Amino acid sequence: MRYAEGPSTARRIRIAAGPERVWEILADVEAMARWSPELVRVEWQDGAGAPATGARYIGHNEHPVNGEWRTVAHFTECEPGRILAWCVLDAEGRYGEPAASTESRMATWSFTLEPEADGVLLTQTVTVGPGRSGLNTYIEKTPEHEEAIIAYRLDELGKGMEATLKGIKDTVETGPN
Repeated sequence: MRYAEGPSTARRIRIAAGPERVWEILADVEAMARWSPELVRVEWQDGAGAPATGARYIGHNEHPVNGEWRTVAHFTECEPGRILAWCVLDAEGRYGEPAASTESRMATWSFTLEPEADGVLLTQTVTVGPGRSGLNTYIEKTPEHEEAIIAYRLDELGKGMEATLKGIKDTVETGPN
């Protein structure tokens, strides 16, 4: 898989609760920092305090190799009980020119909820690009390893999604951690 192809990965989990209860936890975006291995803190922008199409937040992130960075997240879809999607921008220009629009997004993230007889199937997905991200820095240093670099990062993101999904499931089914 090449960066230009928009590499993607997804993880799923079944949750024994209705979509309204799952949505209640998803809508608490600040709580995601409890479960995500990279997201540390959410700072709402423009008076927003909850997800809505067009709402934005600054995501404060940390990684043991890549250090600390901030992104600006723009919610692109918000249908309670069904889908929550946002894209992240390199607004500070950490990986090149600062991204001024969603067309230059570093990644697109989403949660989709599918009601089932015994609860909800919750899926989290990430698609990398088309704008520059930290992956580009590594790929430019060793272009012959592009596919391996992308595979490594998608696996790393997938493990983070698994932790986040488990945190959501545990909170929905048994209460806060």
